[in-house]
Amino acid sequence: MHLPETIRAVIFDTDGVVTRTADVHARAWKRLFDTFLAERAAGDGPPVVPFSDDDYLRYVDGKPRYDGVESFLASRGITLPRGAPTDGPDQLTVCGLGNRKNGYFHDHLREHGVEPFASTLRFAADLRAAGVATAVISASENCAEILESAGATSSFDVRVDGLDANRLGLPGKPDPAIFLEAARRLGVTPGDAAIVEDAISGVEAGRAGGFALVVGVDRVGQGDALAAHGADVVVPDLADVVVGPPARRPG
Repeated sequence: MHLPETIRAVIFDTDGVVTRTADVHARAWKRLFDTFLAERAAGDGPPVVPFSDDDYLRYVDGKPRYDGVESFLASRGITLPRGAPTDGPDQLTVCGLGNRKNGYFHDHLREHGVEPFASTLRFAADLRAAGVATAVISASENCAEILESAGATSSFDVRVDGLDANRLGLPGKPDPAIFLEAARRLGVTPGDAAIVEDAISGVEAGRAGGFALVVGVDRVGQGDALAAHGADVVVPDLADVVVGPPARRPG
């Protein structure tokens, strides 16, 4: 597809769009919840139904960490105290479990690093060469570290991440607040901007925010769901999106 010439800015999600970290997050979530559910079952709790790929996509993908914990637990009829962000990883609170998952993710980051999607970085470079501004967003507080590990920091004009969201009180996806903040920092309106997302909650946020174009990137076979929840177009990779020549783009 050709990017419409009226688009002045493109806002990218990080995990699964810019970096190959969606699967790392999914493994960390699975390790967390399968262990937690097994511990509950050992105490005369219900039989264990393991955390699945569908659970990841439906309940935690693209959401702030603690919201993801609450969403998945609610799907299993489990309620825990919210706790506080300072809770240790062994505490049986929403924040405690979220912090345990974050530890699993950091273990992988330290041991293996992060790879970018080369096609995404090429697309971002083409956008900037054509005078189109770029931003990257993430619900994760680890976004800066992830981008640095992937060598992708310099590909974007603006970054809005989980640290910003906490500081500004921005609600998580599917609320569009984090995308709207990125657009504000770029100096564009949603009607002049496109977003690129691989999560259902992300395309829902793009549609709710009134963005001119919502591009879904389908790397896991959920293209129909992305389209049903708000994506205007779904591509398997950003190599399939072409940027127009600089002379034809608005100043």
